[in-house]
Amino acid sequence: MAIPWPKHSLHLLLTMIFFISQTTYTLQIHYIRYPPRQLIDTPHRRSKSDPQQAHISFAGKDYMRVTWITEDKDVPSIVEYGKISGKYNNIIEGDSTRYRYFFYSSEKIHHVKIGPLEPSTMYYYKCGGYGPEFSFKTPPSTFPIEFVVVGDLGQTEWTRSTLAHVDSKDYDVFLLPGDLSYADTHQKLWDSFGRLVEQYANRRPWMTTEGNHEIEFFPWIPRHTFKAYNARWLMPYKESGSTSNLYYSFDVAGSHIYKWVEADLGKVDRTMTPWVVVVVHVPWYNTNSAHKGEGESMRKAMEELLYKARVDIVFAGHVHAYERFNRIYDKKPNPCGPVYITIGDGGNREGLALKFEGPTPELSLYREPSFGHGRLRLVDESRAHWSWHRNNDSQSLVADQVWLQSLTTIKSCWLTTVHKDGSYIKNDEL
Repeated sequence: MAIPWPKHSLHLLLTMIFFISQTTYTLQIHYIRYPPRQLIDTPHRRSKSDPQQAHISFAGKDYMRVTWITEDKDVPSIVEYGKISGKYNNIIEGDSTRYRYFFYSSEKIHHVKIGPLEPSTMYYYKCGGYGPEFSFKTPPSTFPIEFVVVGDLGQTEWTRSTLAHVDSKDYDVFLLPGDLSYADTHQKLWDSFGRLVEQYANRRPWMTTEGNHEIEFFPWIPRHTFKAYNARWLMPYKESGSTSNLYYSFDVAGSHIYKWVEADLGKVDRTMTPWVVVVVHVPWYNTNSAHKGEGESMRKAMEELLYKARVDIVFAGHVHAYERFNRIYDKKPNPCGPVYITIGDGGNREGLALKFEGPTPELSLYREPSFGHGRLRLVDESRAHWSWHRNNDSQSLVADQVWLQSLTTIKSCWLTTVHKDGSYIKNDEL
């Protein structure tokens, strides 16, 4: 019998939320920013029957989805797994898919949902009966739990550097707020990206959301939007009650992460789920000249909903720089609003967004155009530590860090809610 993962769940609405405490620490040193690095190609060196591009993701409570690709169309969509290396007590059959994109035909894409699984447990698995053995560790059922957050990853030498820095320290879940491979209709780049990240993505769950570089369309030609992304990076949308792979949510050890909204937020019991985090691609708040104002229509449509739900943190990518904001609602500081963090600096081929507007607005607490990654460690029901790690070539430097406080612990935030027009509403009317 499987042990339920979260005693307290983290609700992740691939859209995320968090609350900042008064204590912040920043380290700013003179740093020479290097230009974009070369695009790298990751070839396939296994047999046609062997798995490639293997990665795992959450697939509902106590379950994981294993995804991989084979050139051999006759390889069965099965996963053998167990708690001892080389000894597999379970075998599960899933399904497969293929897709065409103009003159490109994908290889066989396998998706197998395994479980129920126990928390904080190492599992060993083999895909399709061929190739190497992989392994992963399930997240803990209680705090602490740690997330790595990297946006706009791409597949350059900077990407390789970022992933090496991420791998230098253990973590539980990888969050990617859009722009994965930068294939931009060149489908073989999806395969190269999958092979590049495989050694990381087959060991920890990668939870992704789509970005503009996943849209893939040509002007004046019927759109094939998100075709490759949806086929290759299947997320738990059905398990979370969504009708599209582009919108989903999942719970893990004290937090909820979501990417589709109103009905999902209404189900969250904050006594059991003290942290709520939202992941989107385009930032709603941005003081960089790049992509200025592009998230405004979404902000106007959804900001009040997130504010009333007391979302703790909102992560975004798209802008190729790092920026952390104060707690905000309706473009003003608000102690009950989410903390907004832009982290679109994973290693893309387009380079950094170097131009921030000046002087620094009061809403922006730290901003820097450098490649890097972030780590969110939920210590317990009330405290979390966020840190941003700049890529300094062979080393990773903590350049920004802050302690966050869950909004569930701020009683004043639950007594009343302020509307944009200045009116108040009592909590029991929400």
